[in-house]
Amino acid sequence: MELQGANDGIRLAAYRANLPAPVANGKATSGGFDSDYYTCDGDGSSVASRVSVDLTGYETMDAPPRYDFYANTEVWGRRRQFRPSLFQLHAGPEIRCMLNIWGVILYLRLPWITAQAGIGLTWVIILLSSTITGITGLSTSAIATNGKVKGGGTYFLISRSLGPELGGSIGLIFAFANAVAVAMHTVGFAETVTDLMRENGAVMVDRTNDIRIIGIITVTCLLGISMAGMAWESKAQVLFFIVIMVSFASYIVGTIIPASPEKQSKGFFSYKANIFATNFVPDWRGPGGSFFGMFSIFFPSATGILAGANISGDLKNPAVAIPRGTLLAIFWTTVSYLIISATIGSCVVRDASGVLNDTLSPLSTGEECVGTACQYGWDFSECINNKTCVYGISNYYQSMSMVSAFGPLITAGIFGATLSSALACLVSAPKVFQCLCKDQLYPLIGFFGKGYGKNNEPIRGYFLTYIIAACFILIAELNTIAPIISNFFLCSYSLINFSCFHASITNSPGWRPSFRFYSKWLSLLGAICSVVIMFLLTWWAALIAFGVVFILLAYTLYKKPDVNWGSSVQASSYNMALSKCAGLNSVEDHVKNYRPQCLVLTGPPSSRPALVDLVSCFTKDLSLMLCGNVLTKTMNDSHLNWLNKRKVRSFYRGVVAADLQSGVNVLLQGAGLGRMKPNVLIMGFKKDWRSDTPQAAHNYIGIIDAFDLQFGVCVLRMREGLEVSNPSQSHASVSIEPEPQHSTQFQKKQGKKTIDVYWLSDDGGLTLLLPYLLTRRKRWAKCKVRVFVGGEFEKMVSRFRVDTNSKPDSNSGCASQHQEPWMITDQDFEKNKAKSLRQIRLNEVLLDYSREAALIIITMPVGRRGVCPSTLYLAWLDFLSRDLRPPVLLVRGNQENVLTFYCQ
Repeated sequence: MELQGANDGIRLAAYRANLPAPVANGKATSGGFDSDYYTCDGDGSSVASRVSVDLTGYETMDAPPRYDFYANTEVWGRRRQFRPSLFQLHAGPEIRCMLNIWGVILYLRLPWITAQAGIGLTWVIILLSSTITGITGLSTSAIATNGKVKGGGTYFLISRSLGPELGGSIGLIFAFANAVAVAMHTVGFAETVTDLMRENGAVMVDRTNDIRIIGIITVTCLLGISMAGMAWESKAQVLFFIVIMVSFASYIVGTIIPASPEKQSKGFFSYKANIFATNFVPDWRGPGGSFFGMFSIFFPSATGILAGANISGDLKNPAVAIPRGTLLAIFWTTVSYLIISATIGSCVVRDASGVLNDTLSPLSTGEECVGTACQYGWDFSECINNKTCVYGISNYYQSMSMVSAFGPLITAGIFGATLSSALACLVSAPKVFQCLCKDQLYPLIGFFGKGYGKNNEPIRGYFLTYIIAACFILIAELNTIAPIISNFFLCSYSLINFSCFHASITNSPGWRPSFRFYSKWLSLLGAICSVVIMFLLTWWAALIAFGVVFILLAYTLYKKPDVNWGSSVQASSYNMALSKCAGLNSVEDHVKNYRPQCLVLTGPPSSRPALVDLVSCFTKDLSLMLCGNVLTKTMNDSHLNWLNKRKVRSFYRGVVAADLQSGVNVLLQGAGLGRMKPNVLIMGFKKDWRSDTPQAAHNYIGIIDAFDLQFGVCVLRMREGLEVSNPSQSHASVSIEPEPQHSTQFQKKQGKKTIDVYWLSDDGGLTLLLPYLLTRRKRWAKCKVRVFVGGEFEKMVSRFRVDTNSKPDSNSGCASQHQEPWMITDQDFEKNKAKSLRQIRLNEVLLDYSREAALIIITMPVGRRGVCPSTLYLAWLDFLSRDLRPPVLLVRGNQENVLTFYCQ
């Protein structure tokens, strides 16, 4: 829901009666009127409340709305519970995401992939990978801004959105993928160290075994670092980022500097059009030489986009930081990949010998020379024909270091990228697995969920991750490890996209992401593309991945774990139960899936169309709607026939009762079946309360006071007329003329108007939930929701005042008020004067700021029993909503949360 800020300076004054000057901090303060005001910040991101420290002057059940009732945030007199770290304040999620995306593939395999696929297809591979990660980034942004993410990162996102059935399986797969990623980055580091050793004549056994030895030593050191503590990790991230950026600059400068003879012997000739043209087309080599073979090796370099979502609980404004950081990281890393592939393919030939003597003789005609280097005075024909070339982008993985203006900077960049990524994966995998173990979805894994120390470190999970990484390090071949990771990450991304699509398509009220720039159909496309590419890469690995998912899914469905996360799967099961009119399980108990189940007190025909049309706007295909009517004589089917002709999807229940209040009490207690029962009472406003009998007004207030039965209450008032009157009279005759089907303004498209919400008291959030549900309908979709958190009155109630002059006996006055509880004494009037004046002031604000609104929704005040007479309370409602052109909906929840800012 987009919360549009009210105009600056709006103050809803809550005047207090003249009281003796109170004492604050040892000093007397002046009497008179104070003002409490509530405004919505201009960006709509938070609700600030200022509460007067002085006495309010009246007793009330109302507590001013505070954002911290729904999220851990800053309020007056209390520190924020979750503060961003120094790294997040200076860096933000984009740097963390970019560091996780940049890695070993960028430095050691992108030039080789360019040689295999050519510049053109390499760009296609990069853009295809970025498209998948970009769609996943949009889905992640939507999921992450739908609630506060706790520990567990991506697993927590998916499981709390999609449910334990798929959330548990993807949690295992994602944790395993991160463990294997530790091996990939460690092997990349070990490969670089081995090449440096070989260039300096240092060899332990052979290249493969050297990579294994160095890799095992490295991952063991990383394990010790992660277990010792990661307090320095956030600060080190900035340093790693600087090192990588300096290495990029060194590389770009190196491509411009004229090539030395030594570099020319290794295939570098600076920018040449012929080299670009030759390297633009593919030259597949080896058993893995294919488009999807190269894609499977490159794709792990596009992962890492979930780093921002993993720290969303520590960000100051995750609704802005996560989408911006994730999408900016994807954009800039994609640009860097495109630039590096284009520049390396324009400067370096595919094959070179590295021998300074392989130059063309001045006497040679060059007709027998093979390769692009012949045009620049070099003859690498012998190594090309014998396939023994050790340099060139097809053979030398350290080509970027060779091109760089200062090679050690590229080496430093490789070390920074590989070690930071390996360490990040080594830390995240155990924590994701620990969160999964604590949920107790699967047997035999609880052993790894135990935490140690004040930070609850998963020491056992660290050792498990270490063992998995060590096993894959023994493969010692980066081109073999990368495709394995690609399948697992593609599986993760497909389920992330599907969870976003599923949460959107089920139309759950708990799906309220503040990030709006996503599409459920685009998420579905991303999920399908990820699955298709998985099978195109390695069909048997895809079958294994989905086989594991389906086995775990079947186990979870069989065991039915006792968890209620308010997920979209549970929400869809609720929709199925509702459509079949069957009993419900405990899913609706979760606040994320709260739905307003409405009991509409339709009353006479004049009040039916507007009430029914408004309520159907936020209940159609979403929740229960039950139309109730109170009659004093025999019931018939006229009301039901009217609903059918109007094509209203609603149940109907009529009762026969002596008066309206007793009939409504019967409806409130008897309507519904099992858990499918109403929780919100909606009715029209009694406009004739001043001319009707006082007993009728008192009974009307008795209807509104339905909170004891755990009902929220809504009262609709329209200028052209909508009211609740005495019970309808029905006759035994069956032949009744059909009632005309009048159209109402709630059936029309509202256009670009506003829905003004005056959230005056914290009622659990129903006042905010209803306008949000309205905006999900096409006819209200263009309306902006503005949240304001924020007199001839004595003449109006003079008829109900107790004349103390004619009744000097106070005991007689008390007895009379007990018999006539609607009567207002001078004490009642003075005691409630502050709140009465507040309604007057609020009505003035409504007239000033909400003249052109499509609908005004106001939190209905609640008078305290025994303190506020019923007629005085009804006068509040009347004065609050009078003379307003837009329809006014007075809403009061039952003080139970219907909103949450958390995933769980």
